[in-house]
Amino acid sequence: MNTARLSDRLTARQPIVLGLFRIVLGVLFTSEGAATLFGVLDRRASPVGEWPFWYAGVIELVCGALVLLGAGTRGAAFLSSGIMAFAYFTEHQQDGLFPLQNGGLAPALFCWGFLLLVFFGPGSLGLAGGRRAPGSRPTGSPLPPQQARD
Repeated sequence: MNTARLSDRLTARQPIVLGLFRIVLGVLFTSEGAATLFGVLDRRASPVGEWPFWYAGVIELVCGALVLLGAGTRGAAFLSSGIMAFAYFTEHQQDGLFPLQNGGLAPALFCWGFLLLVFFGPGSLGLAGGRRAPGSRPTGSPLPPQQARD
């Protein structure tokens, strides 16, 4: 198979894969918030109003649901990325330089995953844009339109 054709086929699928990435990231983040607020998934609930954990749980639940649904994705992802950077530097960085040393792997990955969504948008399969045809280009998308073939 020609590598240019493979590249074109993969590029045409970017909005769908980005949408799936957004959905998985949203589910994982929403579950973090639910665990923090309601004490589910083998975690003890944070007391109401406890700084910063309860407030982080509210942001995780709300922003995770918005990202999951693809509604207000860039704003929710920006806030989520920021709180994960805050969590990393205030709760984990003091215990070591690298995420594997300090237990901050999840906040680091969430931070960078949400930052990706800030710049690339929600992809397809979301409430804001619905399902787009492969190769179509939503307004403001950094992805180039698929070129017509002769």
